[in-house]
Amino acid sequence: MQEINSTNSEKNSKVSEFLNPPLGGEGAVRRAVKEDCKRMMELVQELAVYEREPTAVTVTFDHFVESGFGQKPVWWAYVAELDGKVEGFALWYIRYSTWKGQRLYLEDFLVSEKMRGLGIGKLLFDKLIEECKEKKYSGMAWQVLDWNEPAINFYKKYPNVNIDGNWLNCSINF
Repeated sequence: MQEINSTNSEKNSKVSEFLNPPLGGEGAVRRAVKEDCKRMMELVQELAVYEREPTAVTVTFDHFVESGFGQKPVWWAYVAELDGKVEGFALWYIRYSTWKGQRLYLEDFLVSEKMRGLGIGKLLFDKLIEECKEKKYSGMAWQVLDWNEPAINFYKKYPNVNIDGNWLNCSINF
């Protein structure tokens, strides 16, 4: 996630530009709906390429849709939309910590490459923080690649963010 380094008034201007584009149109951050899934999957593939894993996405479209909008959804998302096109999203699920209780886990957080620097990431991230507070989650967790300096710098702008290099990621694939 890339954000601009500028003054608060410049940042507010960029956010305002997204919400009220100078050439007309309309920008908004809203809950994802089933119809957003096609574009969200396109952005997931864009993220995979950025993260140097272009062939790693193996989930099917049907499984993705069912997992978010079926009988028992396991993920939720906010999308950033400009003129009817989803240009970014934040997808999360709830995890449970025996030490901390319910926490939001941010699985994917991205803005299309051409739309970075407009403050869209800030709008999405702030919406997630609001979600955590409304639902009384004990916090939010996510991962960031150690070489993704734009994302790391973005996260460091938020108070109380802890970027901890002490844990190793473990997984098993079936």
